[in-house]
Amino acid sequence: MGRILAVDPGEVRIGLAISDPTQTIARPLKVLRHVSRKQDAEAIASVACEYEVEYILVGLALDDEGNVGPQARRALRLVDVLGSVTDLPVETWDESGSSKEARQGHKKDSMLDARAAAVILQEHLNVQAE
Repeated sequence: MGRILAVDPGEVRIGLAISDPTQTIARPLKVLRHVSRKQDAEAIASVACEYEVEYILVGLALDDEGNVGPQARRALRLVDVLGSVTDLPVETWDESGSSKEARQGHKKDSMLDARAAAVILQEHLNVQAE
């Protein structure tokens, strides 16, 4: 088993979270500023390499019916570019509600997007453990 890097893509900020090596616990890692899709993908791939992750998990903001809307389409375009800049597998995960959950009990701060990525990753880890 290896670490998993989770990505919460946004129009302004991109939250990153990392799992422990046993893929049990997720923790917020950092927030990147959105520059361009290619530069964002390269920065994410660099972090993935630094932490020697097994794969990258990208959050998709699906609508209430589970359909792909504008935000999810942007995330899928990022997934495509990530696939071209790294040999690591890139998976997606429904991240609906992760930002709301990340805000609970916290003031708005610079790590909100990383906490949202950690929420996405922890949900994924919990399902994998079942």
